[in-house]
Amino acid sequence: MTTVFHRAPRAKLPIAVAGDGIEIIDSEGKRYIDASGGAAVSCLGHSNQRVIDAIKRQAQQLPYAHTSFFSTAVAEELSDRLVADAPAGLGHVYFTSGGSEAIEAALKLARQYFVEKGQGQRRHFIARRQSYHGNTLGALAIGGNAWRREPFLPILIEAHHVSPCYAYREQRADETEEAFAQRLADELESKILELGGDTVAAFVAETVVGATAGAVPPVREYFKKIRAVCNKYGVLLILDEIMSGMGRTGYLYACAEDGVAADLLTIAKGLGAGYQAIGATLVSDEIYNTIVDGSGFFQHGHTYIGHATACAAALEVQRVIADERLLDNVQARGEQLRGLLRAHYASHPFIGDIRGRGLFVGVELVQDRASKSPFDASKKLHAVIKSEAMKRGLMVYPMGGTVDGAVGDHVLLAPPFIATAGQIDEIGARLADAIDGALTSIGALAAH
Repeated sequence: MTTVFHRAPRAKLPIAVAGDGIEIIDSEGKRYIDASGGAAVSCLGHSNQRVIDAIKRQAQQLPYAHTSFFSTAVAEELSDRLVADAPAGLGHVYFTSGGSEAIEAALKLARQYFVEKGQGQRRHFIARRQSYHGNTLGALAIGGNAWRREPFLPILIEAHHVSPCYAYREQRADETEEAFAQRLADELESKILELGGDTVAAFVAETVVGATAGAVPPVREYFKKIRAVCNKYGVLLILDEIMSGMGRTGYLYACAEDGVAADLLTIAKGLGAGYQAIGATLVSDEIYNTIVDGSGFFQHGHTYIGHATACAAALEVQRVIADERLLDNVQARGEQLRGLLRAHYASHPFIGDIRGRGLFVGVELVQDRASKSPFDASKKLHAVIKSEAMKRGLMVYPMGGTVDGAVGDHVLLAPPFIATAGQIDEIGARLADAIDGALTSIGALAAH
């Protein structure tokens, strides 16, 4: 019996013992294609020798130095590199140990910024339904994932939510993309005015929605319109690219495709590619300078921020992505994956939508394609798909509650950036088998 408190203690998990490219190998020798990068983390696969060697070198030289005493050369170099590639105005980097910490830092930076500007009344945060920003209390409060939030509501800070840019579910049949984007921007403006234009600190959004709704990209012009509303009322824009950033969509920063810059931008997951735990919050020059010229101290911190070995891993990950031109492969393989899924499921009665950007792909399942009605939540179709995929040596990231936190099923795919065309074909084939196996298991195919 295990003494580890696993996230699902009743489940019996295989033991992972080795990694080989895009595969993980368990203690019985079975191989699993990691088609989700774990949780969109392992962007370079599981055996990149360059990153492993960089970790060894840093650990031998200096594994860790507390940031209240020292900076390190590797943290400085990683920060310089991230800023050089970042959208305009994001001039500084605050390192963390993961995504939830990065969001916490962003929320606290937003609040402290306004306090130091003499605008202490700005306390409200607005985010979107069907979003996810992390599991620490502040991040959970801001997120719009209903089932994750529900048990902890009495201890969460106040937060406000508006509609997501979820075209498959929310865009009206008679509505253009631009009209849909404008309606959502108008809704945000109405919420700001309802709360009081000078009381809102920030609007928080995933550039491409991750786990909660399954790789939902924004429609064109959405973020430009949102940015304009934020500017109008002096509200900060916090973009969460913890899942979608660091090359996952084919751009190092996903918002580059939307032509917008945030005031605060969070990254993690693919930043360290799973080789070390690391996240970061990129900070605008305006926010940074306000704090430097004010109190001179960000009233926040964690023991392992700016961890030297983690920074060394992340820096080498960035070098590998650039040296091997992997963003080109992300875009090509992403088009391939969405194309083969759309072709395979063109007339499938239970596949409602295939979406995403780059190697960040969502497949939404529906009980009725015409009405888009979801399967009964009690069938737990997403969980059955995960089980069927694992049987076939395939790791995918399915979730339930896609539509409203209670009903709906989707599968999230986030293969490593190094995936070949042949491996993408194999992922598609195994996924199709797993979905058919799951639909048969719950009686859907037999009844159709």
